[in-house]
Amino acid sequence: MSKREEKVSDFCKQLSGVGRILEDPNYNVWGCSPIYGPDGKVHVFYSRWKNEADHEGWLTVCEIAHAVADDPAGPYETVDVAVKGRGGDWWDAMTCHNPTIHQIGEKYVLFYMGTNDGTVYTKRLGMATADSLDGPWTRSDAPIVMPDPDPNAWNSMCTSNPAFLPHPNGELWMYYKSWSIADWERGIKENDWTAANRQYGLAIAKTLDGPWVKQGEGPMIDLRQMQETAQSEDAYIWMEDGKFKMIMRDMGFWNHEYGLYFESDDGVDWNEPQISFWNSHRYFDEAPNGLDREGRFERPQLLMKDGKPDYLYVAFRGGKYNTSSGAVLKIG
Repeated sequence: MSKREEKVSDFCKQLSGVGRILEDPNYNVWGCSPIYGPDGKVHVFYSRWKNEADHEGWLTVCEIAHAVADDPAGPYETVDVAVKGRGGDWWDAMTCHNPTIHQIGEKYVLFYMGTNDGTVYTKRLGMATADSLDGPWTRSDAPIVMPDPDPNAWNSMCTSNPAFLPHPNGELWMYYKSWSIADWERGIKENDWTAANRQYGLAIAKTLDGPWVKQGEGPMIDLRQMQETAQSEDAYIWMEDGKFKMIMRDMGFWNHEYGLYFESDDGVDWNEPQISFWNSHRYFDEAPNGLDREGRFERPQLLMKDGKPDYLYVAFRGGKYNTSSGAVLKIG
């Protein structure tokens, strides 16, 4: 663990554990993205894959299901599957994963990652739109942000883990995770997980039809500037009280169990992070489960209400079936 001072954000100080959601005996559940619907109910779009595929099934056989509850704590009823691998030569032929749901004007937009061969090399960021949270969903024919063709470029590996922000100036800002093919393959050869050095870029569009134009020559969020081996993972970005705010899971700034909290005046230059959430043991009293990633929250997403965060949703290994599920924490 880094010896850096652990600064705790006001966001973190407001959190309290509510409980697990969407525990399923047949599926691993991940990445729960919530939104209040016009019916007053909570709609959650979440990643799931059959247990037979084990935890790595997210890359090959994942689909994005839609569940509804009267209360953020649940219970939730899964009502449909929004998108799943559509086969053929599509960019999301095999898997659909890491959803984040947003309303833009009269449209609902589901941003997500797909693969067409079940490998990290074809992870691509795309979207589906609908007039209703119940669909039907119309998918983008192609990814909305593509990797750089130069294998040495910082963002040549993939485009993934969308973090969307409707900018006050009317633009659509999409932060996306990527890293270098050259660094990835060197890391495999040297058995060094830090070699990939995942960071976030930014692409901006005027409308949902695009084009989504990449900004700058390097990463827009690069934690290596603060901590040499830190990587960026699972960002969620929003605006509140005139500030750009961001949470993400820690990936080497302090450790791999905390969350990070940032603020920015312009959405480009971010301050040094504070802690946005602790590991799971601070919020949930669960016995050790012996699984990889035990005690770690991933893929944080916010349920917003009247322009402010209301609940934090996370992916969380373990639970009743010793696989993975969503979990909810109250803010305030």
